[in-house]
Amino acid sequence: MNAFLQNFLDWPLLVDSLPSLIGTGLVNTLILSVISTALGIVAGMALALCAVSHTRWLTWPVRVFVDVFRGLPAALVILVVGQGLAPVGLSLFGPNPYPLAIVALALVSSAYIAEIFRSGIQSVGRGQMSACQALGMTYWSGMRHVIVPQGVRRILPALANQFISIVKDSSLVYFLGLLTSQRDLFTIGQNAAVNTANLSPLVAAGAVYLLITVPLTHAINHLDRWTNRFLHPAARRQKASRAARNVRNEEALQSQTAAVAERRP
Repeated sequence: MNAFLQNFLDWPLLVDSLPSLIGTGLVNTLILSVISTALGIVAGMALALCAVSHTRWLTWPVRVFVDVFRGLPAALVILVVGQGLAPVGLSLFGPNPYPLAIVALALVSSAYIAEIFRSGIQSVGRGQMSACQALGMTYWSGMRHVIVPQGVRRILPALANQFISIVKDSSLVYFLGLLTSQRDLFTIGQNAAVNTANLSPLVAAGAVYLLITVPLTHAINHLDRWTNRFLHPAARRQKASRAARNVRNEEALQSQTAAVAERRP
């Protein structure tokens, strides 16, 4: 037990590693996660709209893209993009691999977000699009003004969950050998653990990850409850309408039964 505490919970090492973890690692992790998720949302929406269209030359490439980048490990995508596109990165960004790490994470997130958007769009009833077309709206106009806003409201918790996944996947960018000032939480904790021959800095890095993910998880739950709050009144009205209709049907049946009984001799 003492060996475990000394190797994982060495408080002086935990405290000493916190300044670099928060000042550098936390900032870089948030930068990588927020930018890649924002790019993934833009690309994912475009991919989802192509996926639900009725044009094959749009749907099939999107299906291949989504299947590939959802099926590959994130570490492999980061390595392929960071090293395979290094010549392109040198011409665009210089020797800095940081932008390529963002591109790799954005590709991974866009594949998942595309499926999230697609499921949200397809959850909207088909009658909505028929009503849009009956009002003279085009397909894309109906998607923009009616279908997509309803679908997006339904998948906000799933988008937040995807952001949490990207926060954790950002720990894999250490494969690209970023500069000291560009290192994320995991890389800083790993380097400190190697230098001190103690895993307490990695435990400290995990604690900082929890500071990001746990509040986000509770925020997602609150968002889900807040979203469902607006859906429940409609559901209650539908339930009340069905109950009232059943009562009317029952009363009509009783009246018919009584009328038949009165006619009998």
